[in-house]
Amino acid sequence: MEEQLDRPTWSRQIEFTLAGIGCAVGLGNVWRFPYLCYRSGGGAFLVPYLLMLVVLGIPLLYMELTVGQYTRRGPVHALAIVCPLLKGVGMASVAISFIMCTYYNIVITWALYYLFNSFQAPLPWQNCNNTWNSPNCTNHATNSSYSSTASQEFFQHKMLEQTSGVEETGVIRWELFLILLLAWILIYLCIFKGVKSTGKVVYFTALFPYVILIALLINNVQLPGAIDGINFFIVPKWNMLLSVEVWVNAAAQIFNSIGIGFGSLLAMSSYNAFNNNVLKDTLTISIINSLTSILAGFVIFSAFGYMSHLQGIDVKDLAVDGPGLVYVVYPQAFANMPVAQLWAVMFFFMLLCLGLDSEFAMVEVLVTSLMDEFNQRLIKFFKRKELFVLAVCCAAFLLGIPCVLQVGIYVFQLMDHYTAIVSIMFLAFFEVIAICWSYGVARLSSNLEEMTGKRANIFFRLCWLVVDPVLVTVILIFSIIQFKPARYGDYVFPPWAQGVGWVIAMASIIWIPLAALHTLWVLPGSFMQKLKLSLTPYALNEKSKMAYYERGGKNGDQATSSSSDLPEKPPMETMF
Repeated sequence: MEEQLDRPTWSRQIEFTLAGIGCAVGLGNVWRFPYLCYRSGGGAFLVPYLLMLVVLGIPLLYMELTVGQYTRRGPVHALAIVCPLLKGVGMASVAISFIMCTYYNIVITWALYYLFNSFQAPLPWQNCNNTWNSPNCTNHATNSSYSSTASQEFFQHKMLEQTSGVEETGVIRWELFLILLLAWILIYLCIFKGVKSTGKVVYFTALFPYVILIALLINNVQLPGAIDGINFFIVPKWNMLLSVEVWVNAAAQIFNSIGIGFGSLLAMSSYNAFNNNVLKDTLTISIINSLTSILAGFVIFSAFGYMSHLQGIDVKDLAVDGPGLVYVVYPQAFANMPVAQLWAVMFFFMLLCLGLDSEFAMVEVLVTSLMDEFNQRLIKFFKRKELFVLAVCCAAFLLGIPCVLQVGIYVFQLMDHYTAIVSIMFLAFFEVIAICWSYGVARLSSNLEEMTGKRANIFFRLCWLVVDPVLVTVILIFSIIQFKPARYGDYVFPPWAQGVGWVIAMASIIWIPLAALHTLWVLPGSFMQKLKLSLTPYALNEKSKMAYYERGGKNGDQATSSSSDLPEKPPMETMF
């Protein structure tokens, strides 16, 4: 247990809370939530959104933080402990986090590119008098498909220099390549000391975006037409609540925004003090995350109202999903504001902060999991943990290079679609089954009591046992039914590219069945005995296997598992 006791912890508990807020609050709060809200009934969307926060988001976050803090392990070992048969869920969450960190940093790269270009007067996306502009460029938003705005052309023709499709690779964008390198240097400098360095950085990266959001809101609400945009955002369209899709969207937004299934918060909670108040952190992270989404909605739509006032078009014609919202539509709003450069710099610096602490968490999942499993071998090879973290960052940087080619936007869209939409729902489903049903609500409550002196109340036990597994299953089914092939604007990816997308999705999902087969292979006994033992916590520990043999499993007797056979704390021997 010596290595277990030597596991580093956060210098102060507030550092974990801030890191958790930084992980949960990301770019999706700024571009995804406002878009879903406007598309799903305005203020009426807040009803299913807040309900899903209470019955889905908070209980599942509570579950993840409890497992991470109790086992003091990253997602791979934590899932191997609670449900050996589904240990692949932890491995899949590490895979999905690593895949995401390679392309998520591209969004940070774009934020830095825009930030550097925001110090010019006039802003380079303010008019059509530039070398990269086409004859169809216009300074005003329009519904015509034959024209494009100055901000669209800056994004597509200047920054991305994008090709006509994924078939045309183009050349490397050296400016973006160097900025991507800078972004990874920033990431490394913030995390190379583990929780000790990350804990200090999050004081700034988690809190400063709120200063900027509030400043932007104060500025925006004073602009003419802002109230129209805010009304569009919050006035309920109650008939939309009759649509099942609205409820599924609300659940999916809560799910993806908090980051259930990604393993990031579980990994960071493994560095908590054993007796930390898990419920307090759960409520703080989840509630602040949702309040941030609502605050960002006011900021975005007040600017949209201003633009609709200036250009005489409806707000609904301005709202764009995904990166286009913050890299095309919102920069267009800056161009017409007083002191445009100031607001542009503040906004893109805010995006940088929001992206950085989400990126910290993704990289930390891989580092934590590999250090848990191969600590001695990694230290022997790399000599220092800092050099191992550097190797991880270099690998992720190299894998991100396709996203800074001229074809990069298509690569980004393909990876995001098949990772963030397809893979994560499968992971979440199996994680809930592994912890809520296989490990069991009673064990989870006992773990909480051991750590904090209080068991989970009836509300959380009911959510874990019935409500959340049902909701996650419904979301998964609707995600499959409503699944649409990846596209970028009007461009639909060819079949071979969709095939590549499914390979990317399977790179994480495949670990679940492979690890299940491995578990059944290494456990002793007949198939039914292996299956029963594979659903027993800690069964992959050598002591558990010895206990199995002592009970007569070697002679073919029915194996039974009692809590007395199981160690109270996760052992240091490998789980594999």
